[in-house]
Amino acid sequence: MEKRADGFLINKGEQDKDFIFGTRAVMEAILAHKEIDKILIDKEVNNELVKELLKLAKDEKIPVVRVPDAKLNRITRKNHQGVVAHMSSIEYASLDNVIEECFSKGISPLILVLDRITDVRNFGAIARTADCAGVHAIVIPEKGAAQINSDAVKTSAGALNHLPICRVKNLYYTVKDLKKMGLHVISVSEKTERLMYEADFSIPIALILGSEEDGISPELVGLSDEFVKIPMSGNIGSLNVSVSAGVVIYEAIRQRSK
Repeated sequence: MEKRADGFLINKGEQDKDFIFGTRAVMEAILAHKEIDKILIDKEVNNELVKELLKLAKDEKIPVVRVPDAKLNRITRKNHQGVVAHMSSIEYASLDNVIEECFSKGISPLILVLDRITDVRNFGAIARTADCAGVHAIVIPEKGAAQINSDAVKTSAGALNHLPICRVKNLYYTVKDLKKMGLHVISVSEKTERLMYEADFSIPIALILGSEEDGISPELVGLSDEFVKIPMSGNIGSLNVSVSAGVVIYEAIRQRSK
């Protein structure tokens, strides 16, 4: 257990996942504008203070997950009062600001949308490649995404401290908004015959990658303007998602470098 300069108690777990616990402590962290990744609340606790916390979290657009008490006890055996908040290791960026800045500079935005990618190391590796290649932002959902903790920052080789990460409430509506802003939506999928070399990546692009297990969500598939695949000729029919991201991102950069 450590006490920060601002007075908040922080417990560092086995993977250096910073968190704070206790209802009032979490509320104070929100009011102090600390970056919080998500809040876990015992699903059996519903007192007035927790209701106040829920309203505060909603106002600040912080994801809340109701969990069994046993899950909280695995994080800490201290008196958590049914509330644990995971602290984010980065500050999130505004997607609207990123797009506006690109267009104001005469740059075609290249935005990476990650759907259902929950592995921290895969996420960190993707962020590292994206930053090296000059991707303008990564978009992730509030729920169902890898937690951005010290492990993710380490895997990204520090890229997460520089690359804009935009956390949104709903990927479906966000991708719809990107289309309205003039971005062409390309999804990477093995379920197409169109190779990535056939796509035009020089225009404003929102590039969607899904998880290795579940692929891209059907609702995002429905919003896609086209689908591309990475050519495969070996015995294994798929790549690790972070490798796939790197291959397609650098095809986009190759085209843009012309």
